[in-house]
Amino acid sequence: MGTSIKVDHATKVFTKRYHKTFKQMTVAKMRKQKISDTFNAVDDVTFEIQQGESVGLMGLNGSGKSTLLKLINGTMRPDEGSVLTRGRIAGLIATGAGFHPQLTGRENVYLNAAILGMNEKETARKFDEIVDFADIGDFLDTPVGNYSSGMYSRLGFAVAVHVDSDIFLADEVLAVGDKPFKRKCMEKMEEVKASGVTLVYVSHAAASVARMCERVIVLEKGKLGFDGAALDGIRYVKYDDELPVDGKTDESALANDDAMLGADI
Repeated sequence: MGTSIKVDHATKVFTKRYHKTFKQMTVAKMRKQKISDTFNAVDDVTFEIQQGESVGLMGLNGSGKSTLLKLINGTMRPDEGSVLTRGRIAGLIATGAGFHPQLTGRENVYLNAAILGMNEKETARKFDEIVDFADIGDFLDTPVGNYSSGMYSRLGFAVAVHVDSDIFLADEVLAVGDKPFKRKCMEKMEEVKASGVTLVYVSHAAASVARMCERVIVLEKGKLGFDGAALDGIRYVKYDDELPVDGKTDESALANDDAMLGADI
């Protein structure tokens, strides 16, 4: 099978500034007040994910989940330790990431696909599938700067999920959009999972994590708090009250559970 993702004592440090202007900083220095402080968004985290595993990444807001995904994706580098991956990485880790607001949806499909590693010929071959999945109608030839957050999410996910990848990263892909689109996303992600792609799935929706993942990693203030079976991880973060009765995770129980899709926005 082989290791797909290896995170070895990874730490990412951010600076928190208390003053915005030079004048404010000068006054603060004169008063011997703190100008800035540092904190570890990801703090000495170690784990491995094997090829084909589906892993839920959970934790409260601010626990470091999105930062960890960016380290895995390569858009950030750890300040200490290492993050190694094998193969092409795709996914949606920020709504509209890689989109240029002045370009149309059509143009951004090619731009975003190129950022994710697809060449022009490959994108052209999958273009109709991407557009059909996004289902944004006449807005395809409108600048994406005029899109709603839901339309951004539709187009971004549609491009990402059609990339032939070895690792798929999904950060709250169901947070935006109506229920029919969320359900379509879940079905597509299940296809990705079944194809043997390594899946790292960030969500607060316990039922969808239980359905998609066999394993859960929990971050607590940047540190690794839990790494184990999915249901045990969900109980660890105290989200088990969102699961169907008796913690059932069979397809029929979850398919009709609104918790799986999250709240409408």
